[in-house]
This record gives sequence, C-alpha cells and structure tokens, in this order.
Amino acid sequence: MDIKPGLEGVVFTDTYLSAIDGQVGKLSYCGHDIKDLAEKASFEEVTFLLWYQRLPAQSELQMLSNWLRENRTLPKPVWGIMHVLPDSATPMEALRTVASTLSMFDRSCIHEEHGGSSLCRAVSLAGKLPTIVASFDRLRKNKPPIEPHPELGHGANFLYMLTGEIPDEVSANALEKYLILLADHGMNASTFSARVTASTLGDVYSATVTALGTLKGPLHGGANEAAMKQFMEIGSLDRVDAWFDDKMSNGGRIMGLGHRVYKVEDPRSVILRKLTKQVTERQGMTKWYDIAAKLEERALAHPYFQERSIFPNVDYYSGPLLDGLGIPVDLFTPMFAISRVAGWTAHMLEQQHNNRLIRPRAHYAGPTDQAWIEMGTRIAQVEAEPDIQCVAGRPANCPAALRVSVTN
Repeated sequence: MDIKPGLEGVVFTDTYLSAIDGQVGKLSYCGHDIKDLAEKASFEEVTFLLWYQRLPAQSELQMLSNWLRENRTLPKPVWGIMHVLPDSATPMEALRTVASTLSMFDRSCIHEEHGGSSLCRAVSLAGKLPTIVASFDRLRKNKPPIEPHPELGHGANFLYMLTGEIPDEVSANALEKYLILLADHGMNASTFSARVTASTLGDVYSATVTALGTLKGPLHGGANEAAMKQFMEIGSLDRVDAWFDDKMSNGGRIMGLGHRVYKVEDPRSVILRKLTKQVTERQGMTKWYDIAAKLEERALAHPYFQERSIFPNVDYYSGPLLDGLGIPVDLFTPMFAISRVAGWTAHMLEQQHNNRLIRPRAHYAGPTDQAWIEMGTRIAQVEAEPDIQCVAGRPANCPAALRVSVTN
C-alpha cells in the first residue's frame, strides 16, 4: 500500500482559486499573478476575485466594499463575551472562540434575499475578524475598543481600530499588500481542514473555526510568530553570525526558511522583503529587518541551504513588517487569519458547488486477532510517575492503573 504521510503530493479535487508553481516561484489567484495583485489591487478587490473568480467592475467593488464595511461591527452580546474572556486567553484562542459565537447572532444570513447564506456568512466573517482581533488587543490593555471606521479600507481600518489613529498611507498600503499576499495559497493545512468541514455540509462559521484551530499550530500560521521570536532571540546585528553558527552546529531549525512546495524563493517573500525595508526605514526602526537580512545572507551562502534549495518563505519577513506597523508579536497569527478568511470562505463556496464528502482512509498498522483477557488476569501497564494526571479526577485520587504520564 502506497502511503503518503501528511498527504504530500495527493491531489483530491479541482480548484479554480489559486495555483502554485513551486519550480519557478509563481503564485496566482484565479489566473492573476500575485505580483500584479499586490501592486494594483485592494484587499476587497482580491476578496471579490476569490469569491466570484473574476475581477469586479467598479460598481461591484463598491457594492462589496459597502457590504464588508456594514459587517464590521460586532453584535452587542459578543462584546459582552469578549469582556469576560480570561486574562490567560491568547489572541488566537480569543479569535477562535469569539468567531464561533458569531453564528448564534447571525440569523439574517439564513434567508436568500440577504445574498445567500454561505456568501452572506463569508462577508460577515471577513468584516468582523479584524474587529475581534483589534478589540481583544485593546481590552487586554485596559483600553476601550474603537468602533470601525466606515470610510477606511480593510488594512487601514484595522490599524485605526488597533491604535485609534488613522494610519499614514505607506503603513495602510503595506498592510493591504500583506493581506493580499496571504489571502489564499492552494490546499494548505487550514484550507484543507475548512474544506473537510464544508464537505459535511457544515456551515461557514463551523468551517472557519476549524480553519482557525488548524492555523493556530506553530507549523502553519504560528510560524510567522516563531520566525519573529528568533530575530528577537538574536537581539542585535553583531550576534547573527554566532547565533547562526550555533544553530548549524547543534542541528537547530531556522524558522521562516524553506517550504514544502517552493523549490525557489517564495514569491510572496520577495514582495514582503521590499515592503519591510520600506516601512522600517520610514519608521527609523530597521533593527529586525537588518537582523533578518543578515541571517538570510548567512543561510543562503551555506552549503546546507544551497544543496536543498531552501529559501525564505512568507513567514520570514512577515514578522519584521508587522512589527514595523506596530502590531504585537502574538497578533501575527490572527493577522494571518484576517487575510486567509477570504481564501477559506472561497474554498468553502467552491466545495459546496460540487460537493463530495471528504473521507480518506488510513492503513491499520496495529495488532490483529487479539485474545480477550479477563479482568482478573490483566496487568496494569502504567504505573505512578512524578508528573501525572488521571482520567477520573485529580491525581491524588487516582488509582495507580489510571495514572498516565503528562507529555507534550
């Protein structure tokens, strides 16, 4: 039996949304090169492209822009939920939880006259996720949330809700491009998980929460945060060489370098590098960009990376860019979600259009033909250990046979 770990290389469906050519480093949405879209389009325009698989006319773009802006405000009960989230909640936990509650306050999307339930819900989520993220950040800092600005674009509005100040054109444009670059990317882990949920005929909210849970993992959406933390660990430009040499000597991993699909540089990284340099130089805060650039130079000159065709991916320069825009490190993964929700929902709509339940098989590799053992003759396989938990209650109350080791 030919098993593909991680489903690597397995094609399960046709898609008309995004295409990746990893050999030449090309990404396109509905046939439009990402370079053209990043240079010429707005995020709202790209969202229309993914949902309708064509570029909008001016009147259509205005219609969608208005619709998204009307959906930025959170229902009042949701504000109450956000106020009682525990102090220990992380931004991704808050986003995942609050996004899930939205379905209970969005009954208008059930009716077709409101634009069709799935598309209506897609608009609601795309409009509200930025509000959730910005509001959570302000609440945890004991600052009042800021209502969305009806006249600002998607990226500019987020920065306004985060800081209370209308951003300058360079910052707003940089965030808009970032959102465009991450809007969709083939059958990545979170998109696939969203399509699995959509294939069960689960609603758009359920599929989005599935995607958010998948994105939260450090090997997917959390990689941008991990890449930034490594720059912070290096700390200064004069420590790059020693840090790199130590990593290479001890088999450590450099986050943000390498991609399963691209065998050349990720085309999004090319654009993000230029954006990061522009934004950080304008802000007079080039420290993290300088460290990232020097670390990239050291890595790409090393035989290990050359032999394996390892280059920066989209996560590598995302961190220094977002930091340059004043966005906290632990909001980096939620920022990914604010962008990718356009792609997730586009894939849900596509899945529903020609649906077949996604139900792969697994090869059973365990024992067979096991003989039944009576209770009185069974031997406990797990004994008490210093760090324990019990399936039936607190560790102190656990019989030894129910105690299990706590491992990560």
